[in-house]
Amino acid sequence: MMSSDTRRGWAPRAFPADRAAAERLREWLQESDGKGLDAVGLDFSAADLSGGDFSESWFTEAGLVGTGLTGADFYRADLEGADLSGADLTDASLVRANFDNATLRGATLDGADLVKASLYGVDASGASFRGTRLMGASLLDVNLCGADLTNAVADENSFKVKIDENTVLDGFSGTVFGPVDVLTEEGTEELGGADLEQWIRERNGSVKVVPSRPAR
Repeated sequence: MMSSDTRRGWAPRAFPADRAAAERLREWLQESDGKGLDAVGLDFSAADLSGGDFSESWFTEAGLVGTGLTGADFYRADLEGADLSGADLTDASLVRANFDNATLRGATLDGADLVKASLYGVDASGASFRGTRLMGASLLDVNLCGADLTNAVADENSFKVKIDENTVLDGFSGTVFGPVDVLTEEGTEELGGADLEQWIRERNGSVKVVPSRPAR
């Protein structure tokens, strides 16, 4: 986490149009205690906050639609219920961040680090995860229909997701805990184990499916 002096030297490329969100952000940048930003329920849509350090910040139920967040740091940040539709999180650090019940529809997370992040009940349909590090992340009830997981890497991920024929799995590798729901024109088919491995392999991915998470 960067120091407060370093943080005050960072400035958004474009402030949010929402007055309350802009004022909260300005106040936070002037603080010297190094604490995270309290942005609960505020609207940062279409702002450009690329490169910002939002470690341990609170964006619960916040509006981040179309927000520029390239290279931003959300280590242990709480984004539960936030709307990040169309947001650009390229190369962002999202380690241990909480995205439960958030919306990532059409968002770009290429090269992002989602190690040990929590994604429960997330709509990530049409999102791009090209080269994303998903190791140890928990993906439960996540909609990945039409998402692009090209060269994404998993490592013993909880992976109870929804995918379809438009989900790109080229180069997707690692290990996951299944099963997943595959949406087809005929309906929904649950795939796990060797069947899921074969389905992913036919789409140029290479994933080992672990039947169930071992007891801790």
